[in-house]
Amino acid sequence: MIFDYPSPEPERTHGPAGYSTYESFRPWLRDEFVFRCVYCLKREAWGQVTGEFEIDHFEAQSIRPQRRLDYQNLVYACRRCNAVKLDQRVADPWSLLRSPELSVLSDGSVDSEQPEVNRLILQLDLNSPRLKEWRIMFMRIVELAAKYDPALYARLAGFPEELPDLSKLRPLRNDCKDGVVKSWFMRRERGELPPEY
Repeated sequence: MIFDYPSPEPERTHGPAGYSTYESFRPWLRDEFVFRCVYCLKREAWGQVTGEFEIDHFEAQSIRPQRRLDYQNLVYACRRCNAVKLDQRVADPWSLLRSPELSVLSDGSVDSEQPEVNRLILQLDLNSPRLKEWRIMFMRIVELAAKYDPALYARLAGFPEELPDLSKLRPLRNDCKDGVVKSWFMRRERGELPPEY
């Protein structure tokens, strides 16, 4: 389904360090979070051409300024979710939103059996009437595209054409060196990129 949250992962794929600005982490985060918002799963292809996605500090800079350039504290988020979160203290979405008990239902709502996940859903208002309506609309658009317009479906459900080549980036340090090999760009180079995600 188009709104399935990613499978649980024990740890993050990338570990760049040493950049002087957190914006320098953008290509790594795009790849890490599979070109979508970590919170609501909005995909890059569904937004405006530019400026729709931001880098969020899940531990806000105002609360933990020492983690401003800590890659493990950064997530890829749409402007809406980042604006709702602001300086709220939230648990790490990397682990919470990859729970096997988390799902998006046919009525557009996000549901979980875990209290900590439900707390995050409430904090980010992920079940607001507008977001639920938006999810239902996109589920229907994707369903219709799959049935009647394969090219549109590929665009809505597939990877962006422009994938970041992380092997060309040079952070001062990379704590997950094999992450570059696992990147979506390298998978495409090896012919292993799935047609949709």
